[in-house]
Amino acid sequence: MDTSPAKEPLSIPTAKEYTFKAGDWAVHPSHGVGLVDGIEDKSFGDTTSSVYVLKILGSELKVMVPLTNALRVGLRPVMSSQEVDGLFAVLATTEMAVETQTWNRRFRAYTEMLSSGSPTEIAKVLRDMHRLKFDKELSFGERRLLDHSLSLLVQEMALAKRETPEQITQEIEEVFAR
Repeated sequence: MDTSPAKEPLSIPTAKEYTFKAGDWAVHPSHGVGLVDGIEDKSFGDTTSSVYVLKILGSELKVMVPLTNALRVGLRPVMSSQEVDGLFAVLATTEMAVETQTWNRRFRAYTEMLSSGSPTEIAKVLRDMHRLKFDKELSFGERRLLDHSLSLLVQEMALAKRETPEQITQEIEEVFAR
């Protein structure tokens, strides 16, 4: 008979559906921060769907996300200022998110972390790639991971903190210099 105390069930965060309107900022997991330009009806074959039209910050890219797929895609609001502070803590930690493996498995793991759209996971990729560049010369793919993770984080963190991207980049560099 087991007399140990009952274990608390793990709390698994559930995805939440968000609704956006024209003028709202939203984060697309692959493309970063975008301004919701509007909601339009678009025809896809025999089907007409309402889509969010996002103008991605810092580029000329326009992305359309069907309202019915926004949750599946991972469209979410911009993080809070407090969440930005938490990301600086993640960047400052010394642990590695992916244990040393073969380069292709490590690359795949980091790519999946970026694709998740989670700011915490993106911060881990940035931290690890930044640290790795001091151990060895980064491959082309690893440099892309570093650049993409930095770009995604800087845009959103700057918007959340109401600072310029240059200010956020400087703050990130200061964290890495410690």
